[in-house]
Amino acid sequence: MIKPIMSVDELAEFPDAVFADVRWYLDGRNAHNEFTAGHLPGAVFVDLDTKLAAHDLPASEGRHPFPTPQAFAAAMSSLGISDHSTVIAYDDTGGMTAGRLVVMLRMIGRNAAVLNGGIGAWSGPLVTGDEPAPAATAFTETPWPAERFATADETAELAASDRGVVIDARSYERFTGEVTAIDPRPGHVPDAVSAPFAAALDPVTKCFRPAHELHQHFSALGVADAADVVAYCGSGVSTCVNILAIEQAGLAPARLYVASFSGWSSDAAHTVETGPGR
Repeated sequence: MIKPIMSVDELAEFPDAVFADVRWYLDGRNAHNEFTAGHLPGAVFVDLDTKLAAHDLPASEGRHPFPTPQAFAAAMSSLGISDHSTVIAYDDTGGMTAGRLVVMLRMIGRNAAVLNGGIGAWSGPLVTGDEPAPAATAFTETPWPAERFATADETAELAASDRGVVIDARSYERFTGEVTAIDPRPGHVPDAVSAPFAAALDPVTKCFRPAHELHQHFSALGVADAADVVAYCGSGVSTCVNILAIEQAGLAPARLYVASFSGWSSDAAHTVETGPGR
């Protein structure tokens, strides 16, 4: 499998790669309009809400629950992504949304990477307008690997234990509860650790920090020494930056709590904690 983060200079090694534009905005901006205003040549637009998430599930499943394997396979096929495709996903937020597609594909053994620096790192011309609809391809329905996920109960148990760490990828202000934003209640999963996904990125270039810096960063959070790591955010999207950065750092893979804090805080039975946490 290819490495999870790909530089622009390395793209020449994958001339047949599928470029996936996974821009999406929490503030409600129309990402498809951004795509038509300028995208990488030949890229396919991947709508996070319709292609990478399920719908009509209880609020406790979060804002962006995983689609069924059948629905995900159909979505990939409709985008021209096959079992044998190499997918290079990008956005304009350092991988905040592109990482979701990459993590999903890598979980089931497909070749996928985030374009380091996103669309801003691309020095060639951009294409405007829509691309022709891709021809449907064969993408085999593959079960999601249970060992890569954590339930709400498992997340709570790990956070309260001494054998692992639960990391929260949202901004520190959302973690502490100072800013509620879109979450049903302010705060975080009790005993979780604040690990904003932005800390894994260079603030200017939006590129991932070098592997040795990522290793130091996550070691300081207790990830390197943990027997088990669970990662979450608001809805299971931006935390994928942390999951990929942990892999890039050479550390053991983190499990994903898909429902994340949107699901956790929707359940009145769950306690939420405010303040700085651990």
